[in-house]
Amino acid sequence: MVIMRPLAVLRHDLPASLVVFLVAVPLSLGIALASGAPVAAGLVAAVVGGVVAGALGGSALQVSGPAAGLTVVMAETIQTFGWAVTCAITVAAGACQILLGLSRIARAALAISPAIVHGMLAGIGVTIVLGQLHVILGGKAQSSAVENVAELPAQIVAHHDSATIVGLITIGLLLLWPKLPEAVRKVPGPLAAIAVATVVSVVFGMTLPRVELPGDLLNIHLVPQLPDGWGGFALAVVTIALIASVESLLSAVAVDRMHTGPRANLDRELVGQGTANMISGALGGLPVTGVIVRSSTNVTAGAKSRASAVLHGVWVLLFVVLLAGLIQSIPLAALAGLLVHVGAKLVNPGHMKTVLAHGDLPVYLLTLAGVVVFDLLTGVLAGIGLALVLMLRRTVWSGIHIERESTGREGDNWRVVVEGVLTFLSVPRLSKVLGSVPGGVTVRLELVVDYLDHAAFESLHTWQQAHERAGGTVEVDEVGHPWFGEGKAGRPTRSRIAASRAVPRWLAPWSEWQAAEEVDIPAQQTRRGATEFHRRAAPLLRDTLSGLADGQRPRTLFITCGDSRIVPNLITTSGPGDLFTIRNIGNLVPPQQADPSMNASIEYAVGVLGVEEIVVCGHSSCGAMAALADGPPPGPLSVWLRHAEPSAHRLGSATLDGAVPDRDGDRLALHNVLQQLEHLREYPSVAAAESAGKLQLTGMYFHVGDAQVYLFDAAERTFRPAGAPVAVPGA
Repeated sequence: MVIMRPLAVLRHDLPASLVVFLVAVPLSLGIALASGAPVAAGLVAAVVGGVVAGALGGSALQVSGPAAGLTVVMAETIQTFGWAVTCAITVAAGACQILLGLSRIARAALAISPAIVHGMLAGIGVTIVLGQLHVILGGKAQSSAVENVAELPAQIVAHHDSATIVGLITIGLLLLWPKLPEAVRKVPGPLAAIAVATVVSVVFGMTLPRVELPGDLLNIHLVPQLPDGWGGFALAVVTIALIASVESLLSAVAVDRMHTGPRANLDRELVGQGTANMISGALGGLPVTGVIVRSSTNVTAGAKSRASAVLHGVWVLLFVVLLAGLIQSIPLAALAGLLVHVGAKLVNPGHMKTVLAHGDLPVYLLTLAGVVVFDLLTGVLAGIGLALVLMLRRTVWSGIHIERESTGREGDNWRVVVEGVLTFLSVPRLSKVLGSVPGGVTVRLELVVDYLDHAAFESLHTWQQAHERAGGTVEVDEVGHPWFGEGKAGRPTRSRIAASRAVPRWLAPWSEWQAAEEVDIPAQQTRRGATEFHRRAAPLLRDTLSGLADGQRPRTLFITCGDSRIVPNLITTSGPGDLFTIRNIGNLVPPQQADPSMNASIEYAVGVLGVEEIVVCGHSSCGAMAALADGPPPGPLSVWLRHAEPSAHRLGSATLDGAVPDRDGDRLALHNVLQQLEHLREYPSVAAAESAGKLQLTGMYFHVGDAQVYLFDAAERTFRPAGAPVAVPGA
């Protein structure tokens, strides 16, 4: 439970609530108008959404109320069932939301594709605009978007009265408002536009339809009425509950991205929204959802707790009770102008660019068209259906192409590449491509597949046998899991999850991925590896390497052992141009004058390349540390390991806190890393850069058997697994 501090409420939440209140009043009136509901229903929903959903919901800074996203479905529901039964539908939809929240499945609603959500909102926006344009032009909105489009030309050429002037003034002010000085924009644009349009209509004595409120606003009584039939009633309940839930949850997630406070509890948010809908429907209000326009205004205005949302609902109630006559002066054409602006903003070009980039534009357009031409539920279901079809297509997609590599003394060489998921659905296209391969040639079949089912295996195996019987040769090269090889061995097909544990070729040693090809001569292994790089990695790295062609700009000097098991780029997930690497026996840093090669490398890295970090990386089972501990035999190794003697002395005099490996050689390797860091600080260029805050020295240890990287925590004097929190000295 969140405890609200009075001073924080007065300083932050009270001013924010006033700003949100000024935005909420005109929007609530306009949404009620667009829905065909009593205008007071929008105000009831605003009050209940602010007080109830604000107090009980799981998103502290989200503001709830009537939403434009439900206007179309509410208009259809009211037209079908009448207002009293619609209120009962709202109550039942709220009960469904509470059940969904208590079932803890709120995050499942986020599985709906964003393309569907954006397409739904765009369709709602188009429908609102088409209907409210008739009101601005002095007419009346038709019952469907198609009829509104059909009647619009005649409405445009008809005689326009003062309603058109008021509507255009409202739209013009809303478009102009963001360009005005910041001091002016402190007044919310919707409030200013409605206020100016209302004043103009009153000053010039325009005879216009205006907002009508019942004379007994404080005489609250239960409105809902049960229907005569239950089939359509149940469908409407489910539709409103799902749409309101998805809109509220998406809004809560969007609000979380706008502030750094506590994250939303989505299940609790559904319970709060459901409770608000039950109360709003019972009192004759519209359905309540989390609304991104009011919520973003709340965050921008500086709100810090849910008190802002609750207070905004209180201000709406006081405004309605005390200034009902002022509300009744607002022209309906002004609210229609506000709705046209809101509807147009729902068609967001940025959303269209995003879904286009992700390949989901067809889903967006179909959802939009379905909402506009038919109804909201049909449009959403159509979008979901198309999204599932596209997902299935992408899941079973396989890229199959063929190319002629070269012509040698023994004939043509052909290359067939298959990528993706290879299932029975791809067999016809696979057979067509394989059938185009000439007989008697050498074919390299490269399978870069995530999964290969039985039908696809049989197709490949049968073709291979036929091609080889005709005098040709087929070399099968599987990158990743050996689906085809296991199939030929008669092993059952493994699950895709189990196959995902196979080590990718670019991480596995030669002995693993070249074993199937019986390549065991070192020169051939190197040549085969270089060929694999040329075929697989080079196309992916060409752009990166071309940017490094004129010079290197590494950020890290990496000093490590020459041990063949240590692969710096692998254990640091780095690539070309990231590491300036020095390797020697025991990852030693001799004194500056003792080894010119090391001296030159460090001076070049720090002074010329300007690296920002130097890493000294030791490892387990280090042969150099074992030789140092046992006494190295006379010779060059003994001479070199004299530079590690300070590490041996350190082992006997210094301690490391925390768990460390038990073997002497491994403990010595840990102390050796720290000793080499001290040697680095004796280099003048390193010491100067570190003292100036331009260089960081890092101790690293790699446990080969566990494939675990450890980093030295200077504050705790111990090595911690990479990813573990590191203490900051002095914190």
